[in-house]
Formats: sequence, C-alpha cells, structure tokens
Amino acid sequence: MEDHTQHHNHSGGIDATHGTPPASAAAIATAPAHHGHHEGHGHDDDHVVHTHGQHAGHSTAMFKDRFWLTLALSVPVVYFSPMFAHLLGYMPPDFPGSAWIPPALGTVIFFYGGMPFLKGGLNELKSRQPGMMLLIGMAISVAFVASWVTSLGIGGFDLDFWWELALLVAIMLLGHWIEMRALGSARGALDALAALLPDEAERITAEGTETISVTELRAGDMVLVRSGARMPADGRVIDGQAEFDESMITGESRTVLRSAGDPVVAGTVATDNTVRVRVTAVGDDTALAGIRRLVAEAQASSSRAQALADRAAAFLFYFATGAGVITFIAWTLLGSVPEAVTRTVTVLVIACPHALGLAIPLVIAISTEQAARAGVLIKNRMALERMRTVDVVLFDKTGTLTKGEPELKDVTAADGASREDLLALAAAVEADSEHPVARAIVRAAGERGLDIPQATGFTSMTGRGVRATVDGRTVQVGGPALLKELRITEPETVEAATRAWMDRGAAVLHIVDGTRVLGAVSLEDAVRGESRQAVAALQKRGIKVAMITGDARQVAAAVGSELKIDEVFAEVLPADKDKKVAELQARGLKVAMVGDGVNDSPALARAEVGIAIGAGTDVAMESAGVVLAGNDPRAVLSMVDLSRASYRKMWQNLVWATGYNIISVPLAAGVLAFAGVVLSPAAGAVLMSASTIVVALNAQLLRRVKLNPSEVR
Repeated sequence: MEDHTQHHNHSGGIDATHGTPPASAAAIATAPAHHGHHEGHGHDDDHVVHTHGQHAGHSTAMFKDRFWLTLALSVPVVYFSPMFAHLLGYMPPDFPGSAWIPPALGTVIFFYGGMPFLKGGLNELKSRQPGMMLLIGMAISVAFVASWVTSLGIGGFDLDFWWELALLVAIMLLGHWIEMRALGSARGALDALAALLPDEAERITAEGTETISVTELRAGDMVLVRSGARMPADGRVIDGQAEFDESMITGESRTVLRSAGDPVVAGTVATDNTVRVRVTAVGDDTALAGIRRLVAEAQASSSRAQALADRAAAFLFYFATGAGVITFIAWTLLGSVPEAVTRTVTVLVIACPHALGLAIPLVIAISTEQAARAGVLIKNRMALERMRTVDVVLFDKTGTLTKGEPELKDVTAADGASREDLLALAAAVEADSEHPVARAIVRAAGERGLDIPQATGFTSMTGRGVRATVDGRTVQVGGPALLKELRITEPETVEAATRAWMDRGAAVLHIVDGTRVLGAVSLEDAVRGESRQAVAALQKRGIKVAMITGDARQVAAAVGSELKIDEVFAEVLPADKDKKVAELQARGLKVAMVGDGVNDSPALARAEVGIAIGAGTDVAMESAGVVLAGNDPRAVLSMVDLSRASYRKMWQNLVWATGYNIISVPLAAGVLAFAGVVLSPAAGAVLMSASTIVVALNAQLLRRVKLNPSEVR
C-alpha cells in the first residue's frame, strides 16, 4: 500500500499517527501503576466489602444454581406448612413423617441457599458496615431457630416460619442472580487486553527462525513479523516496511507506515508486508501492559460507590435491631417472656423485606432490557444509576463524533482550470490506490457524477504521494513534501485556499502536472450528522459536552467549533486521557466518557460512567459500564433518559419497601396492642409478599419509557 502519511502529517490533518503511539508507549510504560493488588477489582463499582453485590466472591452461575434448587425445595416446604395451609384453607396430606418435610427441607434451604447471605452478613458485621446481606442473614437465622423451636415443641411457641424462610431465601437468591447478570466483568477488560498479544513469536537466529512462546522473548531479540501477524512485543523496525494497524492502541482505523528505525507497539498488526523487528520491551514493560495497569488502577479508583438498596438495608438493619430489642424489653416487662419472644421474632423476620431485595434488581433488569432494544448495553448497574448525575459528557473525537475516515471538503483550481476537471483528474490518479485518502477522493468524484478518465502506470512514492499517466501526461498527487521535492510553489490563488485549510487542520493534497500545480483538494475527518443533534440535546438537558483527541489543536478546534462543544482537549497522548477525566473530576464535575479505542480504556474506567462505541475495540467495551451497539452518539441521550426514569422507579420501590417496614415492624412489635391491633406472624408474612408484588408491578411501568436515538430532541 502506498504511503500518504507524510503529506498528511505536514499538512496537519487526518494524521494517521495522531496521538503519537511511539511516544505514548513510553509514557504508558513508565506511568505509575499499582502492580497486582488492584487486578481483579473490577468495575463493579458498588461492590466492595460491605455491599451485597460482591457476595464474597460468588459468581452469577452460583446464584442461579442455588436459586433453582432452592425454589424446587421450597415447593414442598410451602405446601406442607401448617401456617400456609391455614392461610389458604386447605389440608396438606397427612402421612408418617409429613410433618418433618418443612423442617428437613427448610434446613437444607437454610444452609445451602442461605450460605451466601450468612457469609456476606458475617463479612459486613466484621467490617462494621451493615447492609442487605446482614439484614437477610439475621432474618433467616432468626426464622430458622424459631421454626426449629416450634417444630421440636420447645416452650410452646407458635413460630412456624419454615415456608417464610424458604420463600425469603428463594426470592433473595433470585434478586441477587438478576442483579449480578446486569454487572460487567471486572476481569473482562484485562483479559481482552491480554488477548491482543499472540501466544508465539518467530525469533530470528543465526540458523534461521524459531517459533517460541512470547514469554521467552527478551529485549534485544530479533523477531520476524509476517503480514497479518500481531507484534509480540514493543520494538523497532530493523528491516522492511509495512502498514501497521494500530487501531487497538490509538482507536484510529487508518493504517500507519512503519519502516526501518520506526518504533512499533505490541498488539499492533502488520497488514501488508513482513518486517524484521528488534525487541525493545517485553512483558510488563510494554505499552499494552502499561495500559493494562492503568485500566486496573482506574477501575479500582472508582469502586467506592454504594448501592441504594444497601443504604436502605443498613437503615433497616439498625431500625429492626433497635425495634427488636425494645419489643423484647417492653413485652417482658408488660406481658410474658414467651409473648416477648414471639413478638421479637416476628419483628426480626418481617424486617427482612422481600420487596427491598427485589426493588433494585428488577428495575435494573427491565432497564437493561429496554436499553438493549435501543442499542445500549448496560454492563454495570452503577453506570445506569450514575448517568442521571453526570455534569459533562467527554467524547473521544475520532470514530465517535467523527466517522474516523477522511472526506473531501473542498477543491481549489489554478486560474483557468475547472474544479470538476481537477477533481476528476485527481480521482483518476488515485483510482488504483487502496489508501483511505485515495478512496475519499474517488468517492467524492463519483458522488458528483464526474467522468473519471483512465490512468495507467500507477506508482506509489513513499512519503510523498502517488503518480500516474492520464491522457498522455504524468500527473502527481501529494502533499507539501511533494512540492518540496519538485522545488515548485503554489500559485497565489491556490496558496490562499490551502493556507486557510491548513489553519483549520485539514489535509492538503496538490495535483501537479509536470512542474505546474493545477490545484489542490482538502480532506478532513468527517463529522457525523448525528453528532450535532447529540451535542445540542445534551446541552438542552443541562449537560456540558467536551471533546478529547490526540489531533492537532487546529483540527480539534475546527470540529469543536462546528459542533459548538463547550470544551476541547487537543494533542492529548493516549496515556493522558484518563488524566483529563481526573482533571474534570477535580473541578467537581461528574464525567461520562465516550470512546472506542484501547487508549480510551483507562479513561472509560476512571469516569463515573464509561460508554464504549460498539464498533470500537473489545477492550474499550470491557472497560466501559455501557456499550453502544452502534456508533450513533445520540444513543447517549437514551442512556440519560433511561437513567432518570429508572432512578425514579428505584426510589419509588425503595420508598414503598422501606415504608412497608416502618409501618409493619411497629405493628408486629405491638405498639397498638392496647387497641387490640397486633400483627400476627402469618399476617406479616402475607403483607410482605404483597409488598413484593407491588414493587414488581411498579418496575414493569419502566417498559413505557420510549428510547429512540433517531427521535432525539
């Protein structure tokens, strides 16, 4: 493939190497990082020691398996429960041993299904950060002990909570299973980064080449990188030249020419030729490893948020515990110890709300489903909760707000020449080229319906441009480097136009016939039409819009001005993108970052909300809490609207679930006993189930929220 890179660089626009990967590699490799101890801490932002999301290391599959088995065991427990049978007015079958079915299966449910909550509650107790796990653990433990006391006939208590224990464990397992399915994998981003490296490398020796494991490579080794192969380590080209796909590092789709003396980065791909490379860095010293550390560090730095349900659960724990103590003391003094125990157990059991355990997971599950239909994948529940609080959306420019490919913007012709004829001539010369710039010129000529003449003798001139014969004359197309080599200057009329183009960062290509400049064309990274709507709609919602890019300032300023963006960060190295996010956060702003490349991964992880363009790299998508299935930036608006709607539902459900407890617990404690109003254990259990149904129905109303990026206002 021919090389247009040099004249692009000289002209300041559509720089295939913008972001300066070689320099960024060094910057990333030497960036401060916490080795090891952050890895494995994920972007599960709400899941730290005290939250019910981490479940002491338990997996989604574990909760799924325990739920289904617990549900199966719960059916006979509920059916043979005397309390449940009395409520529905039926008589369960009576046969030898039938009375022991609820205690036997209930015990299995308590230890098997309830173990995650018991362990989680113990951890929360040790860390002095009570939450949902401790609340659930307390309730099922009290129900277990009280039910066994009743089943064994000790003390004459009527506290048969086996059916309530079974349903409580089953519903909580279901809630946690639903919840964890909505979470992104913490290790995903790191695994995706590791997958960019090949398993083997071809090391050049005195006898020829040998295939070895990448782990055996050492700095100073010479490796052979064939066409289509990935770089096994950072290095410098010693022999040959090839167009490298560096999109996994820079996020840019255009290939970059690397020849003798040029640095190359681990994970990038030689697309067209074989080169020999001297290894300069391996393992943890590579640019890719540096980014990997930054991702892990950034993810860990944003993992201190606490879920709404946990805050409510902490309140209810103290509320229920306090109510239980007061209830026992009061009834012991005013009544009897057996009555005090009955009232206290009832309070502690019904204080664990089924509704609260499902309030958040149900909203998240439905929100996730609604978002998916709108092309938005919610990978992390805190991303959904946080989006409503975002003050600024930081867009990566290339491939997000722009198409990431050059587009013909303007044509200028010397005196006496036709702009259409000039463009047709340039298209004829570029017709046999596969370079993105060439395709843009040919495409523009085709869209204008121009008659493109036939060219022969196509030749690529490395670092300068291309040449071909058209209608018997030799025509060259190239940038400033071509004019310098030919020692010719532009006519004044052409120079005036090209100077203005360069000032705004456009790439400039000249069309030269012999030693005469016929004219020039300008190319720029095409701005998406949807970007204007997205920026305007965000600003209308009171959210600022910022843009970050490795491009030159004039390029960034031109795009920022065209889209009316509030703040622009230009000439930012890949390693520094997350620093810009931190800079915005230091101002007190909550940031949503939208990007599509590996170099965006640390910034995506550090932002309050990381949003990856689905057309980007796997690593960017794994580092983000949200993934847009397409590349329409207006989908960010769907995320904002859904976040606000789901947050309202969360609060409505939490208010209902918590409010139910605030009312039912005092009644169960007997505060109105003087008036003859006492909430029995059976009635409390029924009210708890009714509360769960209300929460579930309210969550379903989220399906009414309409999410359609094409209808953004």
